[in-house]
Amino acid sequence: MLRLSKKMLFAIEAVLDIAYHAGSEPVQSREITRRQGIPRRYLEQALQQLVRHGILIGVRGPRGGYRLARERRRISIADIVRVVRKMETSEDPIQDTSGSELGIKVVRPLWCELQDEIMERLESVSVDDLCNDANKSGIVSEGRTNLDFSI
Repeated sequence: MLRLSKKMLFAIEAVLDIAYHAGSEPVQSREITRRQGIPRRYLEQALQQLVRHGILIGVRGPRGGYRLARERRRISIADIVRVVRKMETSEDPIQDTSGSELGIKVVRPLWCELQDEIMERLESVSVDDLCNDANKSGIVSEGRTNLDFSI
């Protein structure tokens, strides 16, 4: 079942933070924690899964951190949602074979249809779209302010 959990929200915010605040160096998880207020234990778990599923790249070392694995216009919010849904282990009531005839034949199909519509909409929204919204909202990108073009 598709629901907006804390993990889901944190994962979307973390990817958006990496995309929006990226500079020449990878974005460190402590910076994401500072800016977004995401508890470190949630954040690290989500970031590792996002790396495993090809949304982020983890860079090791003292100046390591995270980068997007592909252009931000090529990462949809649905991509992130699918990763988090795999992480969440709670049972999906839609998949439960028991229940009333009305529930099984009427309510659950409606819910499945709504979930499909939501995922379709999320598929059409890219990380780039949200970065543009952040820019229009006047949120300052730390990555852009820290860029140094001197040689």
